[in-house]
Amino acid sequence: MKKVIFLVTFILITVSALAQQTDYETKSNIQYYNTAINKSDSYINERCVLDIYYPKNTKGFATIVWFHGGGLTAGSKEIPEALKNKGFAIIGVNYRLSPKAKAAKAIEDAAAAVSWAFNNIANYGGDPSLIFVSGHSAGGYLGMMIGLDKKWLQKEGIDANRIAGLIPFSGQCITHFEIRRENGIPEKQPTIDAFAPLYHVRADAPPLLLITGDRELEMLGRYEENAYLARMMKLVGHTQTKLYELDGYGHGMTEPAFPLLVNEVNRILKEKQTKK
Repeated sequence: MKKVIFLVTFILITVSALAQQTDYETKSNIQYYNTAINKSDSYINERCVLDIYYPKNTKGFATIVWFHGGGLTAGSKEIPEALKNKGFAIIGVNYRLSPKAKAAKAIEDAAAAVSWAFNNIANYGGDPSLIFVSGHSAGGYLGMMIGLDKKWLQKEGIDANRIAGLIPFSGQCITHFEIRRENGIPEKQPTIDAFAPLYHVRADAPPLLLITGDRELEMLGRYEENAYLARMMKLVGHTQTKLYELDGYGHGMTEPAFPLLVNEVNRILKEKQTKK
């Protein structure tokens, strides 16, 4: 009799767990500029779209906006497999690419896409106070630019400090080499101007977790750029800057970095919950 009771109880628990499983849905190719802007520029209409992957039967979830890499000249939106089924919404963003558009246009697009997330995520059940910005390489650069230089999101009516956390993967912290190339500056000649995240260090920025590959295996001086940004952020009084170097991994260090991204999001969510 005890065995029967145990079996029935086990079945009930299993059924209950399955009933509570989170279902996810993906909506694709949503235009994040308004109709008038899309009609005014065929390349914006074609390229400035996003995909959203979100939990259907939960409310108040966090969102990670993910920008793909590719040197601002290549690449396509993606919903990384490693971020799925974690309870978050993931937004994969396409943006205009050089040379068809000036590289700075990609920063404008990144701001517009993040603005779309703030203005629309509640319609999917998400919490607009829990929007994180991440991406790899050029995508990490874009996230840092709109998170540190407040003017890009201000244009969209959004305060960059509303971002819950910035977690760039191997992002360029000096002026991006594609922007330098447009100005005739070689990729190995470092420049820090208004198009460098380093130029915009500030104490009141969102929490910043910098992740790079091994300094001996990374592209150009990518680890050192991030280390310099981390140092300067701390010196100006930013108390939530961290830097992780993934020993043994080169520039394509996303696989071991994804769990660090998830951990950071969960850490900040827990911290926010504790403060309530």
